[in-house]
Amino acid sequence: MNTTEQVQSSETDVAEESGATPPTRHHRIVVVGGGTGGIAVASKLCRKLRDPDIAIVEPSEWHYFQPQWTLVGGGVVEKEATRRRQEAITPRKAEWIREACTGFDPESNQIVLAGGGRVGYDYLVVAPGIQLNWTQVRGLTPDLIGKDGICSNYLYDTCDLTWRTLQEFKGGTAVFTMPATPIKCAGAPQKIAYLADDHFRRRGVRDGSRIVYATGTPGIFSVKEFAATLNKVIERKGIEAMFKHDLVEVRAGEKQAVFENLDSGEEVVLDYDMIHITPPQGPPDFVKSSPLANEAGWVDVDKNSLQHVRYPNVFSLGDASSCPTSKTGAAVRKETPVLVHNLLATMRGEDGSRFASYNGYAGCPLVTGYGKLVFAEFDYDLKPTPSFPFDTTKERWTMYQVKKRGLPFLYWNLMTKGR
Repeated sequence: MNTTEQVQSSETDVAEESGATPPTRHHRIVVVGGGTGGIAVASKLCRKLRDPDIAIVEPSEWHYFQPQWTLVGGGVVEKEATRRRQEAITPRKAEWIREACTGFDPESNQIVLAGGGRVGYDYLVVAPGIQLNWTQVRGLTPDLIGKDGICSNYLYDTCDLTWRTLQEFKGGTAVFTMPATPIKCAGAPQKIAYLADDHFRRRGVRDGSRIVYATGTPGIFSVKEFAATLNKVIERKGIEAMFKHDLVEVRAGEKQAVFENLDSGEEVVLDYDMIHITPPQGPPDFVKSSPLANEAGWVDVDKNSLQHVRYPNVFSLGDASSCPTSKTGAAVRKETPVLVHNLLATMRGEDGSRFASYNGYAGCPLVTGYGKLVFAEFDYDLKPTPSFPFDTTKERWTMYQVKKRGLPFLYWNLMTKGR
């Protein structure tokens, strides 16, 4: 009997003695989620461990580089270039369990699969991403996207329909929304508004148009140095910013959007000719209802070590974690080596004094028009942490090229390979 079989047999015996449901299989490390965080961690672990016993639990056939969907919506990138088959991304040394995780049983060191099976683990990494909650907006369902002037870059199947909507726009009111909830890539809702403004000007329909950016947030951006630049951008472009206005209803038949003024509680109705919707988002339901969640529903981890606060053999990163930072792929890039270092230290029996520390780094490449970009990088304290030796608060053509060409290359060839 090999080591893995001995561990599995031992855990099964313990489970039977305690009355817990025995797992149908066992792996030393289980990674829930095959998106950016899950694949980056699994790939790095496979490179560091001589004989890894790692399983990645992910039901999807495709893996997406979602940061490019803004450029798809702006007519710059073909959406097919933003995805690859999950099988091609999964590290060869890891086992891909192509099934959805539906629950966690950390007391028994098991996860529950959609088919009813259970997978036992010695160590668990939780990285299932974030959930799009379309129906939290009254009258809104995903099947409305792409019809009657409604569009959204937040789905692979619809991001190219944003470009079609922009092309068909003949003037009137164009509304771009940002919810009050945490979302992945918090800059994306305003990026497409800036590209739309440029496109309308090129087509000669901007003078007869009104562009409204309605957001549940109190300002254009949380970091003051970058907010100063972006406020000048919306002023230059003549975009009307409605802060602290959260979309609560879509009346598709009347082409009306209803917002709640978060200060007064009053509802504000806007007629639109087109509307780009960023849906409310939150932790996946199976995370929110699990013992791993905090009161808000996110995986409850220490924000520096990424280790669970109650279960030391559980770690989390990315959008589903409770880390109080922007939910971006750039954050995952910095979280990954910290999590892997601390997981390996835990496996060696070392205490937290030898842990690496994540400082909350996040990056947001803010496209402000075709050929223009502000690269916002910052930490937990909302202090700029630039990676480049120049003023990144300014709009730059070079940074736009980094977004368009450099980041996809780095993502597919380095980050997903654990480098």
